[in-house]
Amino acid sequence: MKIAIVGFGNLGKTFASSFIKSRFIKSDDIYVVTRTLPKPEMTFGIPMDNFQTSPNSKIENVDIVILSTKPQDFDSVVSVFNGLLNNEQVILSVMAGVSIEKIKEKLAVKKVIRSMPNLGTQIGLGMTVFSASVETDRKDLFIVQNLINTTGKSIYVEDESLINPATAVSGSGPAYVFYFMNAMIKAAEKFGFSSSEAEVLVHQTFLGAINLQSASDLSNEELIMKVASKGGTTESALKVFESQSINKIIEKAMQAANQRAIELGS
Repeated sequence: MKIAIVGFGNLGKTFASSFIKSRFIKSDDIYVVTRTLPKPEMTFGIPMDNFQTSPNSKIENVDIVILSTKPQDFDSVVSVFNGLLNNEQVILSVMAGVSIEKIKEKLAVKKVIRSMPNLGTQIGLGMTVFSASVETDRKDLFIVQNLINTTGKSIYVEDESLINPATAVSGSGPAYVFYFMNAMIKAAEKFGFSSSEAEVLVHQTFLGAINLQSASDLSNEELIMKVASKGGTTESALKVFESQSINKIIEKAMQAANQRAIELGS
């Protein structure tokens, strides 16, 4: 199987590295189209001859084309790929807001998979939600999901409209976590901890909580009760969260992210 990666930014590099490390794809079978050729030490073993600043006939022979460009660059992609793609190839897009129908129409292809990965893909702990055109068969979906899973976990949804909410949940989600962590670090510093001490306190707390939640059969509510004893310190903190309607604030923020994803795709 041969793959072309269009765009060699952080996500393009992540795909190349993950595919090769997992031995799912040989480095010789990966082709890259990028505006700037990388240094030899940044190719992950992909032959320099497989890097192109503009697509050529090699693209016609690949099985899967991964569009890892920014959505605002899609028109440029369309112009340089005009006539080079065919209906047997699978197009995997990670462009936020660009619909399956638009990709089919602009690139004159049929098998299109639209996905929304997140930052965790860089360390093999990503979360990707994906949907596909009706012309994409089960075999293609199976292959692509295995490719995606080299970067973490994935969920397939038949309803493409769920990709926008997925962007609001898992796509933007890491930033929410970092925001909350940063707020806790700043609060810890006000208590008198040094910056390094505050970072260790918060980082290890999040790491332990996530691993405990992953290993436990208990619900989040039950785990909260494991920490929050009646009349205790945790209960006092949780009461402040409730009085400030933190749940509603989080929901409102995610709704805003979802709405913006819809706007970007219109």
